Amino acid sequence: MIKLYQFETCPFCAKVRNKLDEMGLEYEKIEVPKDREKRTKIKELSGQIKVPVIEDSDGTVVNDSAKIIEYLEEKYS
Repeated sequence: MIKLYQFETCPFCAKVRNKLDEMGLEYEKIEVPKDREKRTKIKELSGQIKVPVIEDSDGTVVNDSAKIIEYLEEKYS
């Protein structure tokens, strides 16, 4: 299952959630701490602390909403 590291109020995260829903893909939302210093998990995964970040079931990690949408379209369309 895809893991989406996100904030509920982030417009870029909403864009990714909308694409996942539109494509009918199952995913788990993981809320990221607002405090940038506490974002250790996404820093380990993606090398940066911005959201959104997805981690696919095969271990692929993608950050940046436009890159995530492109990845989802290429892999799941």
